[in-house]
Amino acid sequence: MAHKALKDIMFALLALPLTLGAGSTLAQQAKPAPGVAIELSATQDEGAGCRVSFLIQNRHPSDIASAVYETVLFGEQGQVVRMALLDFQELPADRPRVRQFHFPDMACAQISRVLINGAERCEAPGLDDKACVRDLDLSTRTKTELIG
Repeated sequence: MAHKALKDIMFALLALPLTLGAGSTLAQQAKPAPGVAIELSATQDEGAGCRVSFLIQNRHPSDIASAVYETVLFGEQGQVVRMALLDFQELPADRPRVRQFHFPDMACAQISRVLINGAERCEAPGLDDKACVRDLDLSTRTKTELIG
């Protein structure tokens, strides 16, 4: 009986590296798919307007030289209040960037959601024409909804 217990312990110890190796494989598989991730990170009233902060990350293997998104702001009742072109500028591959935009004459509480309506400009040498909008990953850390 003691021999079987020792054998079970040895088998468990031998299997441990295999289990640990499987864990690292799972971590590698969890890497996000190529695309662009945009997070509505914060809103802050500033004077008579609202400052909106986005965290954006280009998950493509190549840099995006210029990204301008057509954005729609919706009011408290869900109506379209404003359309704007937001210039997120250069987005290096796999490097997060924070971009802030100020919307004058609009309190943050008046913005119920933000729609990323498409890319007005996407200059991405080495990537296809839809690199800025295909596989767009949108999220928010605020009470304001981000959709696309």
